Amino acid sequence: MFQSFDVTATPQFGRERVEALRASFDAASVDAVLVPRADDYQGEYVPESAERLAFMTGFTGSAGMLLVTRKEAVVFVDGRYTTQLAAQVDGSVFTAGDLVNEPPHLWISRKGPKGFRLGIDPWMHTGAEIRRLERVLAEKHGQLVFLSENPVDRIWTDRPAEPLGAVTIQDLPQAGELAVEKIGRIEAMLKEKGHDAVLVTDPSSLAWIFNLRGAEVPRTPHPLGRAIIHASGKPEVFLDRRKTGIETEAYLGQIARQRPPAELVGRLKELAGEGRRILVDPDLTPYALVRLIADNGGTIAEGGDPARLPRACKNIVELNGSAAAHLQDGVAMVEFLHWLETQRPGSVTEIDAVKALEGARVRVGERMQNPLKDISFDTISGAGEHGAVIHYRVTTETDRVLAPGELFLLDSGGQYINGTTDITRTVAIGEVPEEQRRFFTLVLKGMIGISTARFPRGTRGQDLDPLARIALWKAGADYAHGTGHGVGSYLSVHEGPQRISRLGTQELLPGMILSNEPGYYRPGVFGIRIENLIYVREAEEVEGGDMPMLSFETLTWCPIDRSLVVTSLLTYEELQWLNDYHAGVADRLMPLIEGEDVRQWLLRATAPLHR
Repeated sequence: MFQSFDVTATPQFGRERVEALRASFDAASVDAVLVPRADDYQGEYVPESAERLAFMTGFTGSAGMLLVTRKEAVVFVDGRYTTQLAAQVDGSVFTAGDLVNEPPHLWISRKGPKGFRLGIDPWMHTGAEIRRLERVLAEKHGQLVFLSENPVDRIWTDRPAEPLGAVTIQDLPQAGELAVEKIGRIEAMLKEKGHDAVLVTDPSSLAWIFNLRGAEVPRTPHPLGRAIIHASGKPEVFLDRRKTGIETEAYLGQIARQRPPAELVGRLKELAGEGRRILVDPDLTPYALVRLIADNGGTIAEGGDPARLPRACKNIVELNGSAAAHLQDGVAMVEFLHWLETQRPGSVTEIDAVKALEGARVRVGERMQNPLKDISFDTISGAGEHGAVIHYRVTTETDRVLAPGELFLLDSGGQYINGTTDITRTVAIGEVPEEQRRFFTLVLKGMIGISTARFPRGTRGQDLDPLARIALWKAGADYAHGTGHGVGSYLSVHEGPQRISRLGTQELLPGMILSNEPGYYRPGVFGIRIENLIYVREAEEVEGGDMPMLSFETLTWCPIDRSLVVTSLLTYEELQWLNDYHAGVADRLMPLIEGEDVRQWLLRATAPLHR
């Protein structure tokens, strides 16, 4: 099993750990310390050795921040995690903060005292974050104190060792482009803009540029490392040789100089001392490196990571690989859903379902000679009230039976060498209340609204987000997460800069893969989410139209539970889309299905619906 069901939250230690952190304030001359979820690579998914927020609080979500003052301890999370936070932390020690509407810098601005001295580890925060904090602290006549050692590490006496997962090559049949071609474009950009070098600090960008993959971060196959790409001369890749075997080292040696990670600081000092102009992304680069360049005479040129947008706009090989991975994943989902329906009522638990689905992905991968490399995130397997916890993670303590008469929400994905998948299906366990069917249909209308959207170039994710919500809004409801996130190509299941949300300002461009996942959650009762992956493409011309348009192509092929659809709530066009989608599911998956019983199930699950 890739997934573990162990209880990892430790809320019972929250009080003593907060008190231990406060005990260090006087020696550090600070009034507070900020502990982000990020590691020094600014990643969403981090190795165990960087789970400082979980160590301090017990909260295990993938986004959050802890502010510990002399009197308060505030854990900031977004709407995905409010229910989870309440369940995982000691409410007598920690209070909940709003990471979106009142993040730490706004909290300090509104509630922090005069002369507030805030301590941070400069490796854990970007230059953009530092500017926000310095601005509000100046208003308070306070100060940002850069700590020489992470204060959490001082009290984390049994902190796990940093990982050393093997680094492998992502070959041309999967990458679709040679690393030297990508490096050449970056070098040309540097020369055009008058930069001497660019510092690449995002491990996913390192992986994409050099066609490498890693095995150090749970669920995300990028290697932890950094690179300096020069306008002229060989790039330098800072990767531990204990992670690169003979083949990978020989490959890297042809296109770059491989150096130990410990040499990065000295190399940047050297370049800065020569007065070099170095491009850095202020939203991705640890401030410790930004300050190091500036303090040693270098010139900082702020700009976007040069790999981020090209990485988001998949080439045809990556898109074809993703399409193939989704077909394979669809077969595994069908085998699982057939299995689930044939089990005795009340005999399957949330953990049983996760194990069965992962087993199906493994079996289908072996059969199709494209093995499952990992799951793309811990499967969200939520029955009944657990489905309302947006990022619920089942453990041996929370596991429960899928009881007749309730909804079961299953959000999962796989990592394959040719693509990353992410799919959510909400299914009925027996007959469910009519109200839940109604909300399921409203969510489905939103998913169809995004699937069928046509839009002009220049459209951003925030422009399309209301299409997924309008049916729910008309019913007086909404959901507290974005409608869609970007997805990598055998990389992170959450990839920027593209997203469909209120905050999605990136223009949507051809080749971008996104999720399409509206939902509805009633705390303590049930949750609904329906998710397909889609990608942006050129739309077919419409007779009488006077400008080119973009649209979405669906990647995910798996039945949507027909028993939950209230057809009277769908327009004719929506019902036609659903029937066409199900016909496409059957056409694509039937040749890949083994077993007549599974084939017959698929035929029933994709049969047309009528009013």
